[in-house]
Amino acid sequence: MAARSVRRATAAIATGALALATAACTNPGAGTTGTGGPKDSAVVGIAYEPDTLSPLLGYGKDGNSKIFDGLLAFDADMKLKPALAVKLPHISDGGLTYTYTLRTDVTFSDGAPFTAKDVVFTYRTILDPKTNNPSRTELDALKSVEAVGDDTVVFHLKYPYAPFAERTVHAIAPEHVAGKQDVNTGAFTTKPIGTGPYVLTDWSKGEKLSFKANPKYWNGAPVVKKFTMAIIKDDDVRATRLRAGDLDGAILPPNLAAGFRDDKGKRTYAAKTYDYRTVTLPTHHPVTGDTAVRRALDVAVDRQTMVDKILEGAGKPAYGPVPTDSPWFAKGTERRHDLAGARKILDEAGWKPGPDGVRVKNGVRASFPLWYLSGDKLRQDHALAYASDARKAGIEIKTQAGTWEVIEPRMKTDAVLAGGGSPGDPDFDQYLLLKSTLAGDGFNNMAWYDNKTVDRALDDGRRTNDPAERKAAYDTIQRELVKNPGYTFLTHIDHLYVVNDAWTSDAKGAPLTTQVEPHDHGLAAGPWWNVEAWQPKKTGDTKK
Repeated sequence: MAARSVRRATAAIATGALALATAACTNPGAGTTGTGGPKDSAVVGIAYEPDTLSPLLGYGKDGNSKIFDGLLAFDADMKLKPALAVKLPHISDGGLTYTYTLRTDVTFSDGAPFTAKDVVFTYRTILDPKTNNPSRTELDALKSVEAVGDDTVVFHLKYPYAPFAERTVHAIAPEHVAGKQDVNTGAFTTKPIGTGPYVLTDWSKGEKLSFKANPKYWNGAPVVKKFTMAIIKDDDVRATRLRAGDLDGAILPPNLAAGFRDDKGKRTYAAKTYDYRTVTLPTHHPVTGDTAVRRALDVAVDRQTMVDKILEGAGKPAYGPVPTDSPWFAKGTERRHDLAGARKILDEAGWKPGPDGVRVKNGVRASFPLWYLSGDKLRQDHALAYASDARKAGIEIKTQAGTWEVIEPRMKTDAVLAGGGSPGDPDFDQYLLLKSTLAGDGFNNMAWYDNKTVDRALDDGRRTNDPAERKAAYDTIQRELVKNPGYTFLTHIDHLYVVNDAWTSDAKGAPLTTQVEPHDHGLAAGPWWNVEAWQPKKTGDTKK
């Protein structure tokens, strides 16, 4: 589960419906391909904005930041490729040393040269306890980092951490700017300088992020010279403005994306994701902490109906953080909808139906609250469906909406309809979600899950490079989640984007593409994950 700043940034996801006032961004699409103007600018509608634009505080940790680059980057197939490094790292010393050779032709947008010292500065600052970076735990394996001249960086690890190379897609900050400011509050957090394809020109909070192309970008100046992300938190408003021509593209929930199905001027893109919705079952609550209740809820829930009715087919049932189509998924851990089985589990555990149908054990009613984020229609729908399924088994769930400020202090004892998911490596999401030592650490391990077998498997999975050993470790974790769920995973959600069919992904006219996406989406994901490579469609091209 992502930590505080990341979670709050992603809380108002595209499937939520928040206050209309935040959608007031006056005609940001004027002059774009969507309105027939010059074909060198694009405006897209997103549903949330980040808390910060500083890599030192967590921005750009998964790549695709537009303002910054990492040493490595993910291509369209999520395979690592060189970025600020000239090649993939040299791994030595039994997986404890990673050596990167850097490009020597890169400058920051202010003209200063990029060197190894900027890499060292970035990682050392993140690891500094004084830095308010909620993602520091992700670099737990890193012992030290050093520069060897201007073009070589060497990372030394505490233990062989299998996915460390994926961690070096992290955005790199300039020491000569950020190093002279307060890392947590300095101007760099809202007025960043990077090496990326775009330069931030304006950030109107709650309204838009505006960028211009970096003409000196080391990988070639983008054809799209102006790029705007309009922050429109309301789904309906986002769809309306896309239809009106204010936007070139937008992320939309399934029901609204369907409205553009017959629009020959637009194309819908469905991105596969690791994005899940889950219910936390805190160990510190007398009902949700009971293993029998957890197991009963796990089979009482009708996941497929949620996919069909709530997601309109744009997703799949979730049985854990790993999607069923991932090679890391443990076959045989699927849980079928079995209401009779749920009732039997509760009966055998001593939870007997009370006069109102709600079960009781030792004077405790099988009742608990379930919080979801205010304005998030998707979470609300999942919460209501989950409560309805639970009631059929004799468990009363009282759904309540609130802001994260209201929800966070209650997470130790109250259930939450949460979201998460991170591709790249199974360690990325499962460690933060399930490790017992991270219970109570912001939005990590929100259920306070405590399973020693899982703890050992999490450590085993990240400390070996052997694929078979890693697969065995993560299979163990998924099987343990069947025995003692800790969370009720509901669905994995496809992300849907509708974009004007005026753009191609390259000069040859190929359609735009999407990557496999994490829970965080809309800002650096979607078809605009590589907007710097977009080309305007040539006159006469037809929708493919």
